[in-house]
Amino acid sequence: MSTSDPWPHARPATQPDTWHNTWLVGNERYLTSALAWLRSRLAQLSRSEARSAADLAQAITVLNGPEDLQPPPALVLLSQRFGLSRFEQAVLLLCAAMELDTRIPSLCAQAQDDPNRPYPTLALALTLFDEPAWDLLSPERPLRYWRLIEINQTSAQPLTTSSMRANQRIVNYLKGLNELDEQLGSLLFSFDPHQLLAEGLPLPPSQLAIVREIVDHLRQAAPNQPLPVLQLLGADPASKQLIAWQTCTELGLHPYRLPVELLPAQASDLELLSRLWQRESLLLPLALYLDLEAVDNAPDQAGSLALLRRFLSRSNGIFFLDSRDVGLTLDRAVLSLDIPKPTPTEQRQLWQLALGEQAGQNPARLANQFRLNLAEIAKITQSAWKKTAQIETVQIETAQSGAAQSGTTYQATALDNLLWQGCLASTRPQLDTLAQRLDAKATWDDIVLPAEELDLLHQIADQVRQRSTVYDDWGFRRRMNRGLGVNALFAGESGTGKTMAAEVLANDLSLNLYRIDLSAVVSKYIGETEKNLRRLFDAAEDGGALLFFDEADALFGKRSEVKDSHDRYANIEVNYLLQRLETYSGLAILATNLKSALDNAFLRRLRFVIAFPFPSVSDRKRLWQKVFPEDAPTQALDLERLGRLNLAGGSIHTIAINAAFLAARAGTAVTMPHVLSAARTEFRKLERPINEADFRWQAPEDVA
Repeated sequence: MSTSDPWPHARPATQPDTWHNTWLVGNERYLTSALAWLRSRLAQLSRSEARSAADLAQAITVLNGPEDLQPPPALVLLSQRFGLSRFEQAVLLLCAAMELDTRIPSLCAQAQDDPNRPYPTLALALTLFDEPAWDLLSPERPLRYWRLIEINQTSAQPLTTSSMRANQRIVNYLKGLNELDEQLGSLLFSFDPHQLLAEGLPLPPSQLAIVREIVDHLRQAAPNQPLPVLQLLGADPASKQLIAWQTCTELGLHPYRLPVELLPAQASDLELLSRLWQRESLLLPLALYLDLEAVDNAPDQAGSLALLRRFLSRSNGIFFLDSRDVGLTLDRAVLSLDIPKPTPTEQRQLWQLALGEQAGQNPARLANQFRLNLAEIAKITQSAWKKTAQIETVQIETAQSGAAQSGTTYQATALDNLLWQGCLASTRPQLDTLAQRLDAKATWDDIVLPAEELDLLHQIADQVRQRSTVYDDWGFRRRMNRGLGVNALFAGESGTGKTMAAEVLANDLSLNLYRIDLSAVVSKYIGETEKNLRRLFDAAEDGGALLFFDEADALFGKRSEVKDSHDRYANIEVNYLLQRLETYSGLAILATNLKSALDNAFLRRLRFVIAFPFPSVSDRKRLWQKVFPEDAPTQALDLERLGRLNLAGGSIHTIAINAAFLAARAGTAVTMPHVLSAARTEFRKLERPINEADFRWQAPEDVA
């Protein structure tokens, strides 16, 4: 296949081209000559003049076009591409002439000796031109098959006397205006390179290698054989579109995108779409990007895929198929390619190029945490630069009023924060529909744990921060294809601080914390649970989130002996979770009250297992010290006595809230009677035995 643009007038009008203009002048001259010849033939027919050998020679000369015009005139080029005979070429010229020359209608009426027929007909064409063929209007011949001409036949009118006219798209083509057919314009979307590419950011080497593979494969394809469908696999549409765009650029093609859900359901409409697209592929150097993203979750997924198979089986050309998985069988050859996001090293290089001299430590820090594509990196960087400029403007105005901060440090800090927040915002929307986002407020100062467990939490945070150093700089990634994420199990009774620990990690690492809602994940329908989990993990792979599976034993439970189909599918779900958890590259935390209920295979795949013990008396005293905010008024709280109440941290927090409301109602500070009253309520809620003496309070001065 040719990689050069065979149609000079397909180039943008904003790029003047002398050669193009020269061709347009030559094409116009040819049309003028061809129309003059056509008028002469019609006039001869109306006067019943016999045709001579010179007339035939002139027709051949006109229809072949001038030899010095390269590429040939549009009519000649179109005839070559659609395989028109000389007679069919002349008929097409006659039909198009109705739009190009106002004298043609009257000449047609005169030639047919009927003033009511100022239009071309098959009868006129058979009489007017040499080498006539009766199969001219056969549905299988090019003029009708490719919709080059249209026939207006009424029920009472024979085909031979029905009016014929050239399709408007074809008339424009003959004049040198080569633009996409408006019938396709309502279905197709053009690629916008400004949204895909950022100035100064090249396609990463790993993705550029895929482009080279596609280009080489297409160039080596056998002539006159259908090209394979290029199936781009993966969960990153932007990277797939970038690769398709770069491929089309190297091959001189104009890419268009068609969402598969827009394919017409009626067979006749689908056939027309296929026919028009093939016609456009012969008139323009085109490629079609078929987008399956919306079909993945559509109710009638099978119906949409059936329409896609039919469309591809009846269409030729270059097709990119954007699909997440391989599971689509076609009746033609398919070249399947996995399209990953840029590697962490490549992302670091892209951040470096995008930020330039202001990069600082950001490239390594951002590439370590987030998995973003080129378009996202460019968008985040441009937004950060714009906001930084606005901050600098405010800083200058503040400096003029005598209250400026340190300029260089302030600017760098602002840029660092804007970049990080931009990455979080970019990765967040995909997860908001799949999990519950928690506002992480707890810090290291708020959590109370034994020293060993607290050290393990710090190790988790450190490993997340240092992944780039260990995996990339020290080469571990080259030896590992799974287990690159950081995952942990928090096991302990309810209220011992598991959720707070997850909040502390999310807050410390500046990540979004998402608690997985099992009701939105687990489905009674076969295969739906795995699909939901796949969407969840894929969305979280971008790195801006900490996944928190609360009550994980409900989802990660032990596999059971297979006694019926329900057991088998339940085990399949667990097996999928095992594999997906191991390949997940982000931070995932599982929390459970029943560690023994978890499948042992999960425990083997967990990097950290942290036991959250029931707090000791000293730990409970520290919890009481921290539970009331600084702004909450308290008075004479006996922390020693409160520490002896056998309660977990969650219950202590509940008691503090209830005591605060009791004090607010009384209009006083929080005192021991308020706390003990709330504690008594909590004990009753937990159905624990109550010794009333433990919840009475007598102030020390009263005792004295």
